[in-house]
Order: sequence, then C-alpha cells, then structure tokens
Amino acid sequence: MTIATRSVATAALAAAVALAGYLHPTALVGAGFVLVVLLALGWPWLARLPFPPGSSAVIGLAGAGALYAVAFVTASSDLSALSIAMAGALLLAFVNELLRRDGRVRMVESVSGTAAGAVIALTASGWAAADALSGGPTLVVTGAVALAVGSAVSALAVARWLSAVTTVLSAAVVGALVSIPLASFSPAVGALLGGAVGVLVAAMDALFDGMPELRRRMPALAAIALPVCVTGMVLYVVGRVLVR
Repeated sequence: MTIATRSVATAALAAAVALAGYLHPTALVGAGFVLVVLLALGWPWLARLPFPPGSSAVIGLAGAGALYAVAFVTASSDLSALSIAMAGALLLAFVNELLRRDGRVRMVESVSGTAAGAVIALTASGWAAADALSGGPTLVVTGAVALAVGSAVSALAVARWLSAVTTVLSAAVVGALVSIPLASFSPAVGALLGGAVGVLVAAMDALFDGMPELRRRMPALAAIALPVCVTGMVLYVVGRVLVR
C-alpha cells in the first residue's frame, strides 16, 4: 500500500471520527473501538512480532478495556483507569509468552513490542476523555477535521520537506477556521491544535516512509489507525491545558 493510499485512508478514518464526535458521545466511543481493532490487527505485523495472534489479543483487550473504563466506568475526563489498563496489558503480555508453543524465540522483543502496541491502543481513549472536557465536542471535531485535512494534504506527490510544511500549515489553518463557527475556544487555540496534529501526521509519514512492511495490508492497517489513535491523546492534553 502506497503512502498516498495510507494517507487518504487515515483522512477518511479521521473524518469518520469527526462525524461521530459531532453526532453523539456513544458514536465517538464506537469509533474508538474501531481504531483499537485496526491497530490491534496490524501492529504485530508492523512491528514484526513473532506471535501476532497473541499480541493482537493483548493490544485489543488493553485498548478496548481502557476505552470502556474511561467512557463508562470513571469520569470521562479522568484517565486514572489507564494505569490499571496498562498494568493488565503487561500482565497479559507475559501470559501471552507462556501460551506460545514456538520455542518462545525473540521473547524480549515480543513482550516489548506488545507493550508498545498496548500503549498506543490506550491513546484511543483520549477521544472520549477529550469529548468530556469543557468545549469537548468542539475540540474533538476541530482536531479530527484538522487531522483529516492534514492527512489528505500529506498524500500529495511533492518533496518530503515540502509535504511536511504544507501538512502542518494546512492543519493549523483548518483548525483555526473550524473553531470559529463552533466558538468554544479561540481561533488561536484551534490553530495551535491543528498545528500539533499536523506535526504528528508529518512525523508519522517520515517514520513510515520506505518501510517495506507497509506494502502489505495488515501492517498498513496499523499505520492508518496509529495517527488517529494518538491524536485523541493530543486533543486531551491541549484541552486540559488551553481550553477553559
């Protein structure tokens, strides 16, 4: 799968999250579960882990458990449940190794790679947490739209440095413009939020550029979902610090 195809797919996924955030918090939680599933399916193949089925199960359970806890068990703006989810993920990562029957080759790599995937899956709960903040729906829609536009712009066939610049600038401009009619925070905050999302998209493109694994479908799923997952936590941090 080419970088342009992945970028367009990420843009489409971000647009779906924006729509879910606009419609209802429950729809946003459902979108979060979809993100976790895509990441769990693709991450073991992207990270070249030795036992993909077990690693996918650990990552999926960690992400889904964290999202459920943040959205339905604790106050949604409270992320204390993530520490419990991460502890459970580490425990499951070791259980996964005990269940392997392949000689447990590359065990350290398997545990560390599975734990890393679980950390990324936990960030998907940031969408639900951001939505519960003051001005949360505006925060979610603005961030998701900026991510969609930034990802779409990154698909343009231009030099890598120019792609990074245009991605960040376009996301910042869109963040400012989208925040104006929604009026929950200033355009300056919207621009800062969009710029942060644009930097994330540009960084992910640079990280994944040239990886041979991404020519295959399963690793590409993780590369498509990863920026959308992490953006949720970026929105939460910006919302806690800048939005009142």
